[in-house]
Amino acid sequence: MSSPSAPTTPPVKPRHSRRARIVGAIIAVLAMIGLGWLAWHLTHPATDAAGPSASGQGRAGGPGGRRGAPPSTVGVAAAEKADLPVTMDALGTVTAAATTTVRPQVSGILQKVLFKEGQMVKAGQVLAQIDPRQFEMALLQATGQRQRDEAQLENARLTLERYRTLLSQDSIARQDVDTQAALVKQLEGTVMTDRASEGTARLNLGYTKVLAPITGRVGLRAVDVGNLVNSSDAAGIAVITQLSPIDVEFSIPQDQVPDVMARVHEGAALPAVAFDRTRTTQLETGRFAALDNQVDTQTGTVRAKARFDNAKNALFPSQFVNVRLELRTIRDAVMVPVTALRHGSKGDYVYVLNQDRTVSLRPVTRGQATVDKVQIATGLAAGEKVITEGADRLKDGAKVVLPGDNPGAGRRGQGGEAGGPGERRHRRVQTDGAPADGAGAEGSGERRRNRQAEKAQ
Repeated sequence: MSSPSAPTTPPVKPRHSRRARIVGAIIAVLAMIGLGWLAWHLTHPATDAAGPSASGQGRAGGPGGRRGAPPSTVGVAAAEKADLPVTMDALGTVTAAATTTVRPQVSGILQKVLFKEGQMVKAGQVLAQIDPRQFEMALLQATGQRQRDEAQLENARLTLERYRTLLSQDSIARQDVDTQAALVKQLEGTVMTDRASEGTARLNLGYTKVLAPITGRVGLRAVDVGNLVNSSDAAGIAVITQLSPIDVEFSIPQDQVPDVMARVHEGAALPAVAFDRTRTTQLETGRFAALDNQVDTQTGTVRAKARFDNAKNALFPSQFVNVRLELRTIRDAVMVPVTALRHGSKGDYVYVLNQDRTVSLRPVTRGQATVDKVQIATGLAAGEKVITEGADRLKDGAKVVLPGDNPGAGRRGQGGEAGGPGERRHRRVQTDGAPADGAGAEGSGERRRNRQAEKAQ
């Protein structure tokens, strides 16, 4: 017979796995509690670490308490009235009012150059001299030809007078008279041609002196003495550029062209100012001169020109300058610093400072602007104070502190009167300790001498 099998017992689950799950849950709960406490501690800092009295003041709702943040220190400025010029700035290029290449009008050998490079010359001034001898000979030849033909004309006229006298006496044929009259007319035409030739020769002789056609500054010399020059030379002898007056060409956006044209049609003289590239130095003042007749399709602008006297020669041709054109002037405009104007979802606004050191959000409408100030068209009156610094931390009705306010006055107000708890504690320390006056010091010295005398006995 087979022996009966031993009864099987169910496997026992280890108890340590259950404990591990419990411990893990406890640790997770503690970690969540710790994170919650840390978050609360970071968002609710302690009001004052000096002592329980200061903490009590914070709980009472003082400036350092949790019920309200301390007032922000801000900068303010008063809105003021001023005349605001409406201007338009553009980048321009200086262009000469006239530029001329000086070329000889006759061919010849250049004998003299009578100018210095870079010299200011006047219209009609002699700049160079061409060898005039051949032109003098041509003039003498033309003059001699004219004199000979004039003599023949005079003889023909006398002969015509005799023929007419004989014709009146019926002593000559009319055909001879007519022939002589035709000869006189022929010689008159010849003399007129001779006079023209003589004038041309004299004119060519005058062209041997090369004159400045305009007033301006002459450039570098393009030819030296001794060279053969003629009117077909591309470089000529020199180039003269007119510097006074001088023009500046710039571009006006097509959206602003109607404003400019309206002012021009009114007959207003639009002042123009030329600045250097950094917009720091004023070079010259002038006025608006002309506007082009079409819009550049690539840039959407219209070319314009302003003219300047350039008495100090501050403007140089092909120089880049900044042009400021004044269109009109707004009288008694309410102006505030640019930093005071803010923009929100509902439009522009400013923070206005009230008498009780609170601020009010005021919607406004902005107008023209300069580099550091902006016009408030509506919503603000002159004399009202607006916040210029620290407005990012403000809301409507918030308390503020100005830089000129006394910070000690607020601390005395928080502790009550001048003799608050801190001062009374200081007085108690002086009372409980050694006296602070001279009489107390003398008493202490006398007690020390008495103790030393007792020890000696």
